[in-house]
Amino acid sequence: MAMRTESALGSKNNTIHFVTEFILLGFSIQGEMRSFFFSSVLVLYLLTLLGNGAIVCAVRWDQKLHTPMYIFLGNFAFLEIWYVSSTIPNMLVNILSESKTISFSACFFQFYFFFSLGTTECFFLSAMAYDRYLAICRPLHYPSIMTRKFCVILICICWVSGFLCYPVPIILISQLPFCGPNIIDHFVCDPGPLFALSCVPAPSTELLCYTFNSMIIFGPFCSILGSYTLVLRAVLRVPSGAGRTKAFSTCGSHLVVVSLFYGTLMVMYVSPTSGNPAGMQKIVTLIYSALTPLINPLIYSLRNKDMKNALKKVLKLTTIQN
Repeated sequence: MAMRTESALGSKNNTIHFVTEFILLGFSIQGEMRSFFFSSVLVLYLLTLLGNGAIVCAVRWDQKLHTPMYIFLGNFAFLEIWYVSSTIPNMLVNILSESKTISFSACFFQFYFFFSLGTTECFFLSAMAYDRYLAICRPLHYPSIMTRKFCVILICICWVSGFLCYPVPIILISQLPFCGPNIIDHFVCDPGPLFALSCVPAPSTELLCYTFNSMIIFGPFCSILGSYTLVLRAVLRVPSGAGRTKAFSTCGSHLVVVSLFYGTLMVMYVSPTSGNPAGMQKIVTLIYSALTPLINPLIYSLRNKDMKNALKKVLKLTTIQN
């Protein structure tokens, strides 16, 4: 595969080549397995859109779900639709493509949206944990604190903050000189492979980006951990077994989602991955970027009676209209 470059004339008439596109290797699968893998990823993607779209519609159309907890959940499902769409469509094209190329600007646009949406998800999980803390630990004050207005403000903060975090790292990395090779052994434009392709070492930029990533991950995670520590203390004080079961059931689905998302995220961006094979990094990335958004609606709908009833209404309404 040939590498497209742009040329610039140096001070001593030496030609320097700058990369104008990258090659995303993705998963090295050939023959019939490639068709099977493509079909599997496509089905996974469509199911993710269907599941999260159903939750968005249920929250939108069912008046009983117009409460802060479900408004957060509806926005979270909407976020998951965009999150999985930032990588999977391009991945599907690459599976069938022979060139597997992505332009320089498209690579960094994908980088920006993928990480911004992932950061927004971290903030949403933290806000949802705070909502559960208020509902369980301060039930009498919950209606006056978590009003519709305050809920909307928190949602707006999550969205805006998530998309304001990454412009500076993106600009710093995009300004690095890339003069070849241009092969990224991944299915997304990730900072690790991009740093490896830079012609000039940039330890300060790397340190800044990895420190920033750690703050983005651990900040909301500590907030979630603190919220659920207080929730656990409050639940253990509940005298009746039925009350404890109900409280645990309310938070259980959220804790499963947090564990799935943060577990894989920390393996990828916090634990030392330089010695791990590229294939393992691809699998971990695939889990938190594609499988987790698919599992989330199943977890929330199967463990929540109100959500299951709302989804049945949406299904009936869709059947009638068809």
